Amino acid sequence: MTLFDQHRQHLNETAAPLAARMRPRSLDEFIGQDHIIGPGRLLRRAIQADQLSSLIFYGPPGTGKTTLARIIANTTHAHFISINAVLSGVKEIREAIATAQEQRGMYSQKTILFVDEVHRFNKAQQDALLPWVENGTVILIGATTENPYFEVNKALVSRSRIFQLKLLEESDLRQVIVQTLRDNERGYGQRKIEIDSDAIDHLVNVANGDARALLNALELAVETTPITESGITHITLAVAEESIQRRAVLYDKEGDVHFDTISAFIKSVRGSDPDAALYWLARMVYAGEDPRFIFRRLVILASEDVGLADPNAVVVVNACAESFERVGMPEGRYPLAQATLYLSTASKSNSVMGFFDALAAVEQEREADVPTHLQDANRDKHSFGHGAGYLYPHSYREHWVAQQYLPSSLQGQVFYQPSDRGYEHTVQQQVARQREAQLAAMVEGFGVALPEVLTFSPTDAALDRWLQRTLSQAGERLGLLRDRVFTLANPQRHDLILDVNAGSGLLTWEAIRRVPEGGVYACVHRATDAAALQEQASLLPELARPVILQTSLQNLPDQLAKHAPGVKFARLIGAQCVAV
Repeated sequence: MTLFDQHRQHLNETAAPLAARMRPRSLDEFIGQDHIIGPGRLLRRAIQADQLSSLIFYGPPGTGKTTLARIIANTTHAHFISINAVLSGVKEIREAIATAQEQRGMYSQKTILFVDEVHRFNKAQQDALLPWVENGTVILIGATTENPYFEVNKALVSRSRIFQLKLLEESDLRQVIVQTLRDNERGYGQRKIEIDSDAIDHLVNVANGDARALLNALELAVETTPITESGITHITLAVAEESIQRRAVLYDKEGDVHFDTISAFIKSVRGSDPDAALYWLARMVYAGEDPRFIFRRLVILASEDVGLADPNAVVVVNACAESFERVGMPEGRYPLAQATLYLSTASKSNSVMGFFDALAAVEQEREADVPTHLQDANRDKHSFGHGAGYLYPHSYREHWVAQQYLPSSLQGQVFYQPSDRGYEHTVQQQVARQREAQLAAMVEGFGVALPEVLTFSPTDAALDRWLQRTLSQAGERLGLLRDRVFTLANPQRHDLILDVNAGSGLLTWEAIRRVPEGGVYACVHRATDAAALQEQASLLPELARPVILQTSLQNLPDQLAKHAPGVKFARLIGAQCVAV
């Protein structure tokens, strides 16, 4: 690096925005995301041991995806290459691969390729990476704000561990402020800054879990506030409100948040919760969602989930949609809210879903001829008898007569299931009586035999497993015990688990399978058990092995404090602990 390069780098570091300057350089400086990089977690151990496999970091902006990649770059002995998918293409990928091959061939050094915004790569660009990830030429670390299961090549996803980063908690954001005000080198530690508590509350609240938005607002507040005669920069609530006036809402009209929010809105309306429905509606309107898209979903819901329980619902929603077209925004929010509240409080019925049962019957059943009496009689009534035997309902009392309208192969088939809600309750009995009369007429002689009735039972997975068991009765009991323990514990993939009585490892090995991104600690009380577990664990990859502690239950807290300081377990499990 030349003197000019050093000077340019120094200028970039000193002139960079506060959020860039305060980016953590090590895991100790990193704030938040304890569920993936807290003490004892798999990712933290992998970074510290420099034993990384391909990774994808997925989460909202400002949660630390790029920062984690840079921390890895600072700690790894591998060659580190960083590219941005927005600015790069196949050419840059080829150059990175060529560099990785050179490092591997000449220096036996691994290469980590970090791709920021990896979801912006098209299919061809992602395919160009795949063979080099497969053969180990590069270790891929991708960062994305979009769901990788939808936006990233499935082959790349299957070869990577995916870690989801969440919005930072309020306590994390407050810690970011404290860290910034105390940092003499990159933050404001050399300046006298006083921030009122209500100003901090406002900054943290409106930042909405985004550390970058918080630091940008803090920088604006500090740099635009005059210094008093005593050399103090005083940040009041008014200054904080000017610095960050609008909450940063994560909402991409083509991304996960868009679909997740509209899903929450529809499910709240369907569940008859007007408060939740208004909240999710406000979230979408605040973020700039097209009201026509919302009305389209409400019109669908008026038929799908309200239907004949309130036939007026679709009329009201359509009227509200037309009103919106007349008045526009912002007044159009009134008919939007009215349609939402009407559907939220309306009686619900999804009986129109019977159409899809009928559609499935059309797709699956052999095509049946239209019954003769229902065929058009205008053209060939005399030659083929089409329409003969048709009973004209208006010629009968109440304008109805028991008559078969389904093909013979579908006689007795029921598609429409009226609910007992709202208006539909008034037609429920009528439909039932008419079906009964049709069935009676069919039995009594309209030449249509009763349909064959078949029974169906869903597969009993537990019974299948029982029939397939070849273990001894003792093995069955242990298996049932193991299943019962983990059903009650219900661990998450990133949890830390402590097996307080590992013994033969019955629960320990299952725990390792259940928490691949977490970790397992196993306590054994006899040296022979510890030796047996160590021997079995040696067959596993180093990062997947349990931490084995040989001690009694009484001394376990002291051993944990010694060998696992700061580690917090999400689940404690054990078998026959009382007898120990």
